[in-house]
Amino acid sequence: MKVIILAGGLGTRLAEVTDLKPKPMVEIDGKPILWHIMKIYSAYGFNEFVILLGYKGYLIKEYFSNYFIHNSDLIIDLAKNQVEVLSSASEPWKITLIDTGLNTLTGGRIKRVQELIGENSFLLTYGDGVADIDLKGLVSYHESHNGLITMTAVQPDGRFGTFEDDESGQVRTFLEKPRGDGSWINGGFFVCDPGVFDYLKDGDETVFEQDPLRSLASDGALYRYRHHGFWKCMDTLKDKNELTTMVENKNAPWMIW
Repeated sequence: MKVIILAGGLGTRLAEVTDLKPKPMVEIDGKPILWHIMKIYSAYGFNEFVILLGYKGYLIKEYFSNYFIHNSDLIIDLAKNQVEVLSSASEPWKITLIDTGLNTLTGGRIKRVQELIGENSFLLTYGDGVADIDLKGLVSYHESHNGLITMTAVQPDGRFGTFEDDESGQVRTFLEKPRGDGSWINGGFFVCDPGVFDYLKDGDETVFEQDPLRSLASDGALYRYRHHGFWKCMDTLKDKNELTTMVENKNAPWMIW
């Protein structure tokens, strides 16, 4: 099953670093967040990726073009113009890199690779979020129902601490950054049947998260898979720093490999 990764957006809320590189290439402890996402899928045996490029997509192409060499021990014979690989730590990934346009919206990017995917089911995610999600469980749940798409639902942490007090002003309980208001949101890890392409009707202007998902829901074809574990989207520099600190402290739940 192929994994489609949306990696073409501008990343405007992370402008401190995305002026120089696309958001999926922003590093978490020395590795692009895109690499972390791919490692999550690879840990479950999904090693074939289709990366949908847009903004500064050439940097993603260059990264993976040189990836094997950068992760190998080499003997380089300049006189003979020969390179011998002694050993390699590269992952067993097959990566298809598709330029889907600078201003194409999410649904339009997905639609552009319909012929490449064919009549096969596929996995889909964004290039900026990590989780300790059970991908085998997600796929198994998708195969248990008759819908066209399964969306992972998550409960993000609240941004601020909450407390309960009484009329005297005394605080009785305090909880730092609790789960949000109880609502479940789109966590960005999908399993899709090829019928989903039929809902991407507006070409490059299609926003996957709007009419397509609403129509799939109204047609009874959208199911949700609740993930109760760790999930975090890298929207801001603060998010990036928090993820980096988690890796440095060896407390990064998404690093299941």
